Amino acid sequence: MSALPGSRATQDAGAFDWPLCYEAEGLLNRYADAFLNLNSFAARLAQRMSNETGTEFFEWIDHLVISPQHGDDLRQVGFVEESVDAPKGTTVLWHPRAMMPRVLLRNEEAASPTGAPAEVAIRPEVLADFLARQDLDAPIDGAFGARLRRALVSEENGTKLSAVERLGHRGFVVQESTPEFVPRVLRARELWQTRKRDFADDACGVKHAFDRLEAVLALVDRDAACELFFAEERRYWEARNRAARIQKRRQDQLGLGWGNHDHHTFRSSREHFAGLNEFLLRLGFQKRERYYAGAEAGWGAQISEQPVAGIVVFADVDLMPDETQIDFSTQRLPAAPKLGTVGLWCALHGDSFLQAGMHHLEARFNFTLLRDQLVREGVNTMKPFSDFEFLRQAFTEGERWPVRPARVQAALDQGLITQAQADGFLRDGAIGSHLENLQRKGGFKGFNQKSVSVIISATDPRKIQEAHPM
Repeated sequence: MSALPGSRATQDAGAFDWPLCYEAEGLLNRYADAFLNLNSFAARLAQRMSNETGTEFFEWIDHLVISPQHGDDLRQVGFVEESVDAPKGTTVLWHPRAMMPRVLLRNEEAASPTGAPAEVAIRPEVLADFLARQDLDAPIDGAFGARLRRALVSEENGTKLSAVERLGHRGFVVQESTPEFVPRVLRARELWQTRKRDFADDACGVKHAFDRLEAVLALVDRDAACELFFAEERRYWEARNRAARIQKRRQDQLGLGWGNHDHHTFRSSREHFAGLNEFLLRLGFQKRERYYAGAEAGWGAQISEQPVAGIVVFADVDLMPDETQIDFSTQRLPAAPKLGTVGLWCALHGDSFLQAGMHHLEARFNFTLLRDQLVREGVNTMKPFSDFEFLRQAFTEGERWPVRPARVQAALDQGLITQAQADGFLRDGAIGSHLENLQRKGGFKGFNQKSVSVIISATDPRKIQEAHPM
């Protein structure tokens, strides 16, 4: 099955032609529903997730533990064995072509007549926050610094609800960290938190980021470094976006944090796009789809995934029509004679990698629930730019950020904007960042190029300035 109409990835067509795995999703949903029927704490939590955060319980599941008698059913819908640390007598299954929780087949578990898992583990961003907000006196297995930490949340009718926290780790065995690792983690986090972003010369900012990366990698491995880096990137973005702060507060009321993140979007200038991708590779990312919209919308994007930390980055950049045959993620791009939407956003606000922070965080929600709930919080949502059964996406309305006069003057001096546009940006500012409301079904991992072209065009600062002057 083709992933989406209109999408075109440059790599092996089969590798990133993501299928719709409704059978696999349906099987896991039946397991989860059977579990919720037996575990009242989990059922109440699921209802609160829906009512108070606009999210679905399924999107918070890290893994399910079930009898091996269900193994054939899982394999028939695409699950395969994964070689990771696991308790003795446990087989780990994952779906390599879909975005779904993993399943542990544990020999000691008897098959439930209802198909209910013996255990379901959810993954909040910070385990201690979750336990505190749920008012649970539950011991944490694994001290701070352990790559996997877990706590038993509820045990009822032969089922267990647990919660886990991961630090760049895919295994299932709790191992205490060494005494020296904890201060290393704290120092690494601090190095990311205090990374200077604003330099007179952006090249100095990029070099500084790489210097920080070297310092962090001297303290922790790249998987932990990646997890810590993106936690700080979310905090930086959140501090600049009202919708993000409102939704984060809602999710924090349940102790969940941003554990439902889907992907992080970085807008980049042409000059520093290759450097951004090199930085991600150093953090353990692997390249996925690469989109060329070129003449269609003047942009290109490299999608990358860090398989251990489970983090996805959508990095976009202005692209010229004659650049559709190059690997722009590695080949350094020359200055362009004009600015597209992405380039202008970076010219006005700075690169996402530097001053501006992420253009948006996309997290997984129940699309309609979140949209309606945010309206009551004073946050409106733009028209969906993807509206398929298996992929619904929309930005919250962007907030105008003030633009530094020096940035406006530089763009004007280079002939990249008109005097009228310059005056408008100085007077009214320009649209900054967004929170993106996303709903996926069928385990679909992909994106839609034509849909992204629509929203990139719709958020061009020049169009918004002309249509909605302050």
